[in-house]
Amino acid sequence: MMEIFYEVHEGLYVNLTNKCPCACTFCLRQTMDKIGNSNVLWLDHDAGAQEALEAMKKWDLSKYTELVFCGFGEPTEALDVLKVVAAAAKKQYNIPVRINTNGLGNLVNGRDIIPELVGLVDTVSISLNTPNAKEYYELVRPQFGEKSFDAMLDFARESAQKLPHVVMTTVDTTLSKEDEDKCRKICEDLGVTYRIRPWED
Repeated sequence: MMEIFYEVHEGLYVNLTNKCPCACTFCLRQTMDKIGNSNVLWLDHDAGAQEALEAMKKWDLSKYTELVFCGFGEPTEALDVLKVVAAAAKKQYNIPVRINTNGLGNLVNGRDIIPELVGLVDTVSISLNTPNAKEYYELVRPQFGEKSFDAMLDFARESAQKLPHVVMTTVDTTLSKEDEDKCRKICEDLGVTYRIRPWED
């Protein structure tokens, strides 16, 4: 049985795909099979819309503070299913919805996807990782090459203009204080919130 939904703290998380355009040097998938109370987040196949909706029926979403699209893959790789599930969750439970993303969804889908998230997504959390484009490329190893860093910043900028809440994150212990200050400045310029998060969050 594939684990499409799993709990982390007070949120219900949605694992739709294992596809990702990045091969981050620090990715949790290299060292573990699960997060939170899940068992195995590796999927046999990408979850279809009907399959995900059926799986969601087994959970009482009113128990959770938010629905978070984040699993062992990049959620925007499964954008069409994500939109169907988010819409159903909103309609039935009016639950806050968050996407944890690498911010490369426009490159993944070959179009500007942010307008499609309006009304469905309350928070976008984007992994900034580093303030330096060259270091980002070396750390994240995106399949789209060196244009990825600027694409991620553009995604954050537009999301901040159209969606209620945008956060960019770095991981504690991985950056110098100087680099954290640079990340904070990037976030201020983009009009988004900067958050330093624990490694396994």
